[in-house]
Amino acid sequence: MKKSEDKGTQIAGHIILGLFSLACVLPFVLLIISSFTDEMAIQNDGYSFFPKVFSIQAYNYLAAKWTQIGHAYFISIFITVVGVIGTLVLTSMLAYPLSRKDLPHRNIFSFYVVFTMLFNGGLVPTYLVYTQFFHIKNTIWALLIPNLLINGFGVMLMRTFFATNIPVELIESAKIDGAGEIKTFVKIIIPMSLPILATIGLLAGLAYWNDWFNGLIYLTDQRLFSLQNLLNRIMADIQVLASTNMGNKSTSQTIPAETVRMAMAAIGVVPILCAYPFFQKYFVKGIALGAVKG
Repeated sequence: MKKSEDKGTQIAGHIILGLFSLACVLPFVLLIISSFTDEMAIQNDGYSFFPKVFSIQAYNYLAAKWTQIGHAYFISIFITVVGVIGTLVLTSMLAYPLSRKDLPHRNIFSFYVVFTMLFNGGLVPTYLVYTQFFHIKNTIWALLIPNLLINGFGVMLMRTFFATNIPVELIESAKIDGAGEIKTFVKIIIPMSLPILATIGLLAGLAYWNDWFNGLIYLTDQRLFSLQNLLNRIMADIQVLASTNMGNKSTSQTIPAETVRMAMAAIGVVPILCAYPFFQKYFVKGIALGAVKG
């Protein structure tokens, strides 16, 4: 009797998880289908999984801007790779000392990290500091440093992982064998921390890839636009053209505003979809192990 109940619970769980999975996948499928739908069909009939008219007009429109899109892709890939490396280096170098109980004034330093999760200086002071003192406006640093390079959540998550999954005896053994703090960190701690490193790296990569706010605030030079900033600019240009040509019905119909929006979203999400399967097993394990204790 108990065995049949467990089997029924398992089947119900599979059904529920299957429905949740469909809820996550179907919007993306609709996004792809809509990007290959005729603009007038969307305006007349709305979004549909079975559109009446298929069209590649949106991708033809974006193909005319492929030079700009390719350059923006390079910028996004560059800042994502460099940003993830910088995030992992700085986060691990701060989290590891905080995980050591023998660190002097450990609680004070931890308080400073937690404080940044609760309060910030506000947009105007932050903008003035970065532009007037650090002079990052219209530089590649504007896409790398503000609000993204290191954050308190990642530090505390990694600190918890170090504290709960790295045996103190292992560190003491390395010290007895003559290893210094840096060698212990590089040779022992880092190789044992791949799950949390992959987790923080994936979160940082998503943040860098999807970021558009820094470019909006700190950049006016279009040569430095990331993919998200360029796509926002293209969408704004389409809206301006559509409103300008609203009186001319034949002209306004040639501007694929909605389908281009879907095509741009598809272009932006493809690299993340390709990268996620390689990090998935580490991501789940890192989140689980890093959140055991607070």
